[in-house]
Amino acid sequence: MSHPSSIGAMRDRAGGGHARVTYVELFFDLVFVFAITQLSHGLIQHPTLLGLVETALLMMAVWWAWIYTAWVTNWLEPDYPPVRLMLLGVMGPGLVLAASIPQAFEARGLIFALAFVAIQVGRSAFTLWFVRGDEIQRRNFQRILIWLVISGVFWIAGGLTEGPVRLALWGIALAIEYVSPAMAFWVPGLGRSTTEDWNVEGGHLAERCALFTIIALGESILVMGATAADMDWTPPVIAACATAFVGSLAMWWIYFSSTAHAASAAIAGSSNPGRVARIAYTYAHLLPVAGIIVAAVADEWVIHHPLGHSDLKTALAILGGPVLFLLGVTLFKLAVFRRWSRSRLTGLAALAALCPFALMMSPLALSVAATGVMIAVAAWESLLPAGGRKAIA
Repeated sequence: MSHPSSIGAMRDRAGGGHARVTYVELFFDLVFVFAITQLSHGLIQHPTLLGLVETALLMMAVWWAWIYTAWVTNWLEPDYPPVRLMLLGVMGPGLVLAASIPQAFEARGLIFALAFVAIQVGRSAFTLWFVRGDEIQRRNFQRILIWLVISGVFWIAGGLTEGPVRLALWGIALAIEYVSPAMAFWVPGLGRSTTEDWNVEGGHLAERCALFTIIALGESILVMGATAADMDWTPPVIAACATAFVGSLAMWWIYFSSTAHAASAAIAGSSNPGRVARIAYTYAHLLPVAGIIVAAVADEWVIHHPLGHSDLKTALAILGGPVLFLLGVTLFKLAVFRRWSRSRLTGLAALAALCPFALMMSPLALSVAATGVMIAVAAWESLLPAGGRKAIA
């Protein structure tokens, strides 16, 4: 039973169709458009192993702030005024979080940490207040809030330090946050949550994650266009831009293949939708988004220097982006349908086969080869009859 204060705040799941994504949710996502831009530009400016590790950590934090909010709006009605105000309120520290990304490991570490903790703890405390009349959900969000407060201590402690100590403390904080769902948010005295407790609306969560994927793809197009605008349009530059654009199209095609819509139906029909959604959306979906960001970085480098032999960072980005993307969408389909995708596994094998030759090829040639693999995967899945697509999903 819901507490009187929460009447109208819960999503209406009656009527069969999935809950729609609201305008305030789309508006909320604009902050994360900026965050994705900051992440890709940060990796472009710091193409070192340390820069990659730092960007990966920040990327995981940004994703965690976003996906937790997506889960909350899967339960609460975003157009209910207090919930809408909560989302708009989260946008404030979200903007601060995104703006501080370039100097998160420098002068703005504490600002980044405080903004992230404010998002995680503030949103969870709000949700706990609204579900306090529902005993199961009240217990769930008590556990979640405790885990986030503990991780928040490490985030803030890291913000007060610098250098390797900050990286280590933030790594601990992120590990606490990422392991907590797998640990069912176990807290002594409060027990653990069960995935059966999470009443997931699969269609809404699928659409939210699809929209975030489009945000990342949009960033890749922005990077591509902005880079090309500042270059002389020589044949190699034009070829590099065309290859980058086709690569983005191939990623879109693979993600939104025929099984994309079937995924939400499969989750809705699952005997344990909370478990499936936790693996498929909370964890696995991070990889394709990361892959798109890395591919955008590769596009920038290839457009700037299409000819000559590829250096190590460029080769890793050209191949790493598609690998992360295909690995992520493969694990996503495995989590939802419990089947391996032969087309995507073959694509991963083909990308691996390019590795021994990567440093001997020009950036443009390597990019064309990697894009060709992605086109082949997309064509394989699209040209199969409907029954065949389901079989390899």
